[in-house]
Amino acid sequence: MTWLWLSVGLAVLTAGAEVLVRGAVALAAAMRISPLVIGLTVVAFGTSAPELVVSLQSSFTGQGDIALGNVIGSNIFNVLVILGLSAVIVPLRVDGQLIRFDVPLMIALSVIVYGMAWDGRIDRLEGGLLTAGLVTYTVWSIHKSRQENSPKVLGEFAAEYSEREASTPAKLLWNAVMVVAGLGIMVLGGNLFVAAAVDLARAWGFSELVIGLTIVAAGTSLPEAATSVVAALKGERDIAVGNVVGSNLFNLMCVLGVTSLVGPDGIPVSDTAISQDLPVMVLVAIACLPVFLVGYAIERWEACFLLAFYVLYVAFLLAQAQGHDATLRLLTMIAWVLGPVAVAVYVMFLSAMWRQQQGNRDG
Repeated sequence: MTWLWLSVGLAVLTAGAEVLVRGAVALAAAMRISPLVIGLTVVAFGTSAPELVVSLQSSFTGQGDIALGNVIGSNIFNVLVILGLSAVIVPLRVDGQLIRFDVPLMIALSVIVYGMAWDGRIDRLEGGLLTAGLVTYTVWSIHKSRQENSPKVLGEFAAEYSEREASTPAKLLWNAVMVVAGLGIMVLGGNLFVAAAVDLARAWGFSELVIGLTIVAAGTSLPEAATSVVAALKGERDIAVGNVVGSNLFNLMCVLGVTSLVGPDGIPVSDTAISQDLPVMVLVAIACLPVFLVGYAIERWEACFLLAFYVLYVAFLLAQAQGHDATLRLLTMIAWVLGPVAVAVYVMFLSAMWRQQQGNRDG
């Protein structure tokens, strides 16, 4: 019966993502807001609503490890799995704004959250600072998009949303209803999926932190996964990539911020999270920059690397939870091999790009 609820939850999430993408894209076209900003704000924040609900519920019921693990695991899942799957379907181009501002902001916030957690707790004051950062970021993103010059905006929409019908008040209202309905459907599907997944994980004897990092994180990230995959299939590549970066920013500033702000005693942080899982989240955020810089795109071979690292990370967590020391040693050796190989490959590609740019300037 639990597996049936898992399947139902996944189906509901996928349907909600489809409705949300249709409504959000139409609103973007009508309001002349950049598709990237729509992905970074409306879509990203909406699809991250399950993370907020689950983390708040976990905090109020005294399950702080699930609340924290949900955010850490979701951010890791978003980059390694969602970007990986989306780029396997179709190579994703990366907007320059992401590289100049949003990805560096995601890296900076990941480091800041790691620093906040270093004393074993993210308290209410720190939660208030993160929440204030979210409000500032959202207002700035929308303001910047609306200040873009008209030819640039029109050209962007002509390229991504050709032959869009003229908007009327009735259509705007309908599209807004679709966005709200999509969010509601996804929250319902996410709750069904997570409830069933947590029951399974507990039956298997995993800790709350591992549950939060894996089952809960993957479950609450399914709206992002469905949204980015659907957007990639539709050719809405700005939304596919912006949704992931925006969701990570939302998780750090809103989910952690609001949960620690309204929680009874903030969010407790375990020693394992400080020494192992938060550093992985920071490294994954940092890894986005060279991935995006290589051709301003995410190619299929890069997507395979991302997916491989996620499989390795989850396998490590499960082996650690089960106490399989031999498996842990093997996985650690693989990571020490794959890590330097990935770094060497990216250094080689970045060097080749720099030499090509220098040649073009000299020519």
